[in-house]
Amino acid sequence: LCSTVPVFHDGEVVAYIQAFGHHDDVGGRVPGSMPGTATTVFEEGIAIPPVKLYDAGVRNDAVFTIIRRNTRVPDMLAADLDSEIQACVMGARRMEGLFARFGRAQVEACFQTILDKCRNIYRDELLAKIADGEYVWEDYVEHDGVTDPKLHKLALKMTKKAGHITLDFNGTDPQSTGPINWPADYADGAFLIKWIAPILRNLADTPERAAEIHVNEGVCEIFEIIFPPKGTLITPEWPAATNARSFVLLRCLGLLAGVVAQAVDGRMPADQETIRYTGFFGNDAIGKPFLSREVLGGGSGGRSYADGNDAIHIVPDSRNQPAEFTETKFPLLVEKLALRTDSGGPGQRRGGLGYEKHYRALVDCRTIVTADRVRLGCYGLNGGKAGQPFCVTVDAEGAAIELGGLVDGEPVLAGQVVKVVTTGGGGWGDPLEREPEMVQRDVTEGRVSRESAHDDYGVVFATGADLEDAQIDIAATNAHRAAMRARRTEALPMIDRGEGYEKMLRGECLPRMRQV
Repeated sequence: LCSTVPVFHDGEVVAYIQAFGHHDDVGGRVPGSMPGTATTVFEEGIAIPPVKLYDAGVRNDAVFTIIRRNTRVPDMLAADLDSEIQACVMGARRMEGLFARFGRAQVEACFQTILDKCRNIYRDELLAKIADGEYVWEDYVEHDGVTDPKLHKLALKMTKKAGHITLDFNGTDPQSTGPINWPADYADGAFLIKWIAPILRNLADTPERAAEIHVNEGVCEIFEIIFPPKGTLITPEWPAATNARSFVLLRCLGLLAGVVAQAVDGRMPADQETIRYTGFFGNDAIGKPFLSREVLGGGSGGRSYADGNDAIHIVPDSRNQPAEFTETKFPLLVEKLALRTDSGGPGQRRGGLGYEKHYRALVDCRTIVTADRVRLGCYGLNGGKAGQPFCVTVDAEGAAIELGGLVDGEPVLAGQVVKVVTTGGGGWGDPLEREPEMVQRDVTEGRVSRESAHDDYGVVFATGADLEDAQIDIAATNAHRAAMRARRTEALPMIDRGEGYEKMLRGECLPRMRQV
């Protein structure tokens, strides 16, 4: 839900303060309001057109009553909505104070300066690193929750000329039956531009400089978006379902990074996928309904100058729930939370690790999943390999049932364990160029197994050495790496999609995709 409060100065509206929030439940077909098998927006919760929550300071109780009646957690949603509104009210008061103190002309001049600064930095510092020309690439979403798993294509042609970039998405696949559609074409693509533009900060001279560059509306002046006709994944026609649009939204980040990488000799980070939702719902031991939803992170991609970061969350201020909170609020026991060994894609600069989290259900309940990259790992770049994909399993009488990426309510019996393992980032650069001592450290810390050290990095350890005292056999390592290089029949690819891509092309993934 998005709350908006106007800012007044001398009787005129001069600005707006907005707060946009994702809420645990806004109605719809399933608890959490994200039905993975939805085919229309009518299954995804209450649709609220622009309406006044307050009029001249008087609360519109009728609207609040309608909202409360359309959620499974009315008290929580009402409190969250009040918080959003009051945050906007406070922001409006402070903005009105600025206008009163400095005058409208001065404040608006400051706004324009901020926009101009962003535009100039992007044009002069970042776009200048990209050679003029046309660059083409495509990436895929692997399933939509309704039709059989298949590759849903997102196509991009980037044209760089002087200080301007055109992004042409023609060739993108038709809108899906399921809820992965993203209407990115509203407001002439302004949100899309501001969403993907931060990727270009990786072209800054140093990581420190990249951290200083902020994005705002000013960047829209140097980008042009060419959208395909209505009816595609990024231009869906109403009432297409959209609750899993984060799949396409995130893929657009990797899409731009992949196409820019071709223009800068691979000097972009490898891919990452750090948004997915899991949760549980049902009745607790005393019959009270509960709903637990959690945003889980993953590893970021390796970069030319550093390994990827472990278990990051791209959503601002979003973290995994502490075990203490989960166990206090819900009938769940968190039995494990750890980094996932070997999940980061091998490379000269290794992909960041995803993590592994195990939940034991204390009552009969159901689990929900909204996740992509279940089959397609995050791509490796410039010779690096793809990271490991996402996976959720439920144990059942000793056997593990693997769920799909869009699950509306898989039954979980009391005592059963749901195991969630998140994606690792893609690797960057040839793994055989990684310093042996860094591989040794990774093995000692449990980030990389001995098997991966040998098979992916070509590092040989002394026979019988304990994990904590893993010693490299330098001569054997050099010989093994030389043999691995000699077996290569072609240059390493700029982009490695991983084995899941080839399996999907061959149709081998269909039996493993489970929907409820």
